[in-house]
Amino acid sequence: MSKLLVKPKAKSGLMQNVTPESAGWTYVGFALERLKAGETTEGETGDREVCLVLVSGKAKVTVDGESFGELGERMTPFEGQPYAVYVPKGSRWQATATSDLDLAICSAPGGDGFKAKVIAPGTHPQMTRGKGTNTRYVTNIMPEDDGSAQSLLVVEVITPGGHTSSYPPHKHDQDDLPAESYLEETYYHRLNPPQGFAMQRVYTDDRSLDETMAVEDGDVTLVPRGYHPVAAVHGYDVYYLNVMAGPTRIWKFHNAPEHEWLFTGV
Repeated sequence: MSKLLVKPKAKSGLMQNVTPESAGWTYVGFALERLKAGETTEGETGDREVCLVLVSGKAKVTVDGESFGELGERMTPFEGQPYAVYVPKGSRWQATATSDLDLAICSAPGGDGFKAKVIAPGTHPQMTRGKGTNTRYVTNIMPEDDGSAQSLLVVEVITPGGHTSSYPPHKHDQDDLPAESYLEETYYHRLNPPQGFAMQRVYTDDRSLDETMAVEDGDVTLVPRGYHPVAAVHGYDVYYLNVMAGPTRIWKFHNAPEHEWLFTGV
């Protein structure tokens, strides 16, 4: 199995726990906790910042003792937009599930001057990108232009069955602004229906990295460098939650030259 493919650790509780150390990189961390109603999870951010994304379900969330009340409204990631909570460095957070809950814990190095806040559905509108079988639906949770974080970029995408996404292929593995930014990235995948699978390829121009993976419900893929397109197979819609971070909070990508002709209208 590819070292870039991370399978769920359990069927409940801490399902995923990708750290900079386990991934062999510097910036991005990602965890996923699956809780039953009444169960609680909590954490301290230390020198990192965190975005809590309610992938599905509801929870009461507090940060440093401040209650944000009960958040969440969708019971599946394939319907509507998520609630999320930004938690700055040096903070303690707690989430108590009030229904079955899938909670994503996205993290990256934090900075000074940022405040905890709720990111409600509709804060950033869902966008339709592409055309034909490259159509997908994108919701920015923490985009680069919101000024609300030091490092974190968080976005979710729904790709209908039979469509491609993160395509035409692009990469962001060079710290060479304004041409390209360096960003590590994780993909947390969900499938509808859940017994399905999708394909993701991660590869570089020189093919020193070239991995093609069948991703299943709950899998995480790591993108340390290179291009990283996704293909949803017929009959199975794909949801993924992306976490990106690097030395600069800018998403500036480089297109695969041989596929740039596909960008007309996509």
